[in-house]
Amino acid sequence: MTTKYNSDVEAIKAFVEKYNLLKSEIAKVIVGQDETVKNALISIFSQGHVLLVGVPGLAKTLLVNTISDALGLSYNRIQFTPDLMPSDIIGTEILDENRKFKFIKGPVFANIILADEINRTPPKTQSALLEAMQEKSVTVAGKAYKLDAPFFVLATQNPIEQEGTYPLPEAQLDRFMFNLILDYPEFNEELEIVKRTTGGVTDSVNKIIDADEILFFQQLIRKIPIADNVMDYAVKLVTKTRPGIPSAHPWANSFLNWGAGPRASQVLIVGAKVHAAISGKYSPDIEDVKAIALPVLRHRIVRNYKAEAEGVSVDAFIQELL
Repeated sequence: MTTKYNSDVEAIKAFVEKYNLLKSEIAKVIVGQDETVKNALISIFSQGHVLLVGVPGLAKTLLVNTISDALGLSYNRIQFTPDLMPSDIIGTEILDENRKFKFIKGPVFANIILADEINRTPPKTQSALLEAMQEKSVTVAGKAYKLDAPFFVLATQNPIEQEGTYPLPEAQLDRFMFNLILDYPEFNEELEIVKRTTGGVTDSVNKIIDADEILFFQQLIRKIPIADNVMDYAVKLVTKTRPGIPSAHPWANSFLNWGAGPRASQVLIVGAKVHAAISGKYSPDIEDVKAIALPVLRHRIVRNYKAEAEGVSVDAFIQELL
């Protein structure tokens, strides 16, 4: 990929400019939810995926739509239901008029995938996304098909209604870079939402960046240098969540069945690099690691019965770590 920037410093400045433009463009449609928008953009530039947890009506679907418009990427929405089959996601082979097998691509062949209510479908179908998320390819009848880059999965989950749902397997949860929890809007934000959505004017989102630029910035982020002490801090933070090892935090031994794996350390570092870049820094510090630790670790930690009995939440445990 050819670069139009003379130096990496110039490229980082251009990245910050694009990021700020993206945020203001998304804000035309999405009121509030600043932290969620910021983290969703961080994960895109980190080549990560996001799990959005929130009650219905908090604009989860609209958020993904708006982001894909501003990024100028192809977008597909898959509504997960109990009768959804793996072939409904990745595609299927059919016999054509010449009696030859022909592969018909499924909705997973897009840049941004909205996996709506991902926990509504059985594990067999959930696992159809696993290979796509990790390997960026799908295998059908022994043949691998590459997915278009950049590839980004944004899955939503409703935390209230657990009737007829299937908890996501740990292996799949670990594939998500962030677990973001959406909250109700503030009073003034809700007022603004109602004003915007009940009038006759609707804002359209302009395309700010294209696929090639996103790929360029993803590679640029990887080149950002990081100090050894910051790397140490991130890895120590993750190892403290693992009960039964010498470096475990006392709370981990008391309240956890399972801690975060090495993938947590990897995404903490890449995410901290993006967080530093959008904050105008050329190298991440410990504050950048802390800024993204909660959504990175939240879904990678399994509490035990004692934690549930004593009301110790995962978020409380991570705050104690920090």
